[in-house]
Amino acid sequence: AGLHGLLGNSGQAFAQGPPVLHRIDHAEEDDDSGGLMPELSPTGSPQPFVPFLAPAPLAPFYNNSTPKLSGKCSLNFTAINGLMTTTAVDCFASFAPFLANVICCPQLQATLTILIGQSSKQTGSLALDPTLANYCLSDVQQLLMSQGASDNLHSICSVHLSNATEGSCPVSTVDAFESVVDSSKLLEACRKVDPVNECCSQTCQSAISDAARKISSKDAALTSDTASPKVDSCRNVVLRWLSSRLEPSSATKMLRQISNCNVNGVCPLSFPDTSKVAKECGGTVKNITVCCKAMDSYVSHLQKQSFITNLQALNCASVLGAKLQEMKVSTNVYSSCQVTLKDFSLQENINVFLRVMPHFDYAL
Repeated sequence: AGLHGLLGNSGQAFAQGPPVLHRIDHAEEDDDSGGLMPELSPTGSPQPFVPFLAPAPLAPFYNNSTPKLSGKCSLNFTAINGLMTTTAVDCFASFAPFLANVICCPQLQATLTILIGQSSKQTGSLALDPTLANYCLSDVQQLLMSQGASDNLHSICSVHLSNATEGSCPVSTVDAFESVVDSSKLLEACRKVDPVNECCSQTCQSAISDAARKISSKDAALTSDTASPKVDSCRNVVLRWLSSRLEPSSATKMLRQISNCNVNGVCPLSFPDTSKVAKECGGTVKNITVCCKAMDSYVSHLQKQSFITNLQALNCASVLGAKLQEMKVSTNVYSSCQVTLKDFSLQENINVFLRVMPHFDYAL
């Protein structure tokens, strides 16, 4: 049935037809180191589309090497060695750019959050100072890279100092946090996140947002703006506190599950100029074969950008539909050219990789 009925009110253009971490020796200190919508259950609740746990390590895919660590980072990497290995596999060098927004970067962010959260149980701090953060972020990259991860994760996942520091949040210690936030209520809301209903109910996400607003306003009036840089920084602090109160495996589930809601809510693809498709498919189509060739060429460009989930593909199809409508394309090109949701992603190619990695359990 193509995408007919899946794009909602995207206009007349588509209204017709069915459209285990090894022992590391620190290097000597060096000052210079720097149509496929999933079926719904009878209750109408969709099943989760993205896995919440990453696969077990697969040694045959990479050779361990010894990283050069700064020797100045106080984070306890050994305490979460299994998580570090999982993250290295999720960010496997050859696939990291394609799996970035769905798998690699959410897992990397969860790892950083848990590292700092677990460390706070000894230090009492929910943030690193900028100097220490630089060393630790570099060490994380070195450790992951030694196990086969990409050497460019900081760029691929836009990792900045704010991923480890307090940023602009006025609260950065456990004591200060717990003096402002109802910590028992927050922990209860996020201890077990419903993998199906959280994106709709936002039970944990709302509790996190409320706590972030409270600590962001510690020395000022309470703000209702959940998108300000200060609230964003404080949200990181909240997540670190939660990660300090949960076991690493439970914290990973919680962080990945709430990140999935954000991942699935947007289309991560960039859309180039649609004028060539509009030229061949606009108005009264004279040659449907030429039109479909232009459409296939356009979609193949999108497909090369990134792996995306089914829900993201649906959002992307809707965005492209609106763009073509603006370009006066009135033919249902999705149906006429047999374009389906899988055509918006690298799923077919990624599937080859996933099939030889049995611990992956992705609903594609």
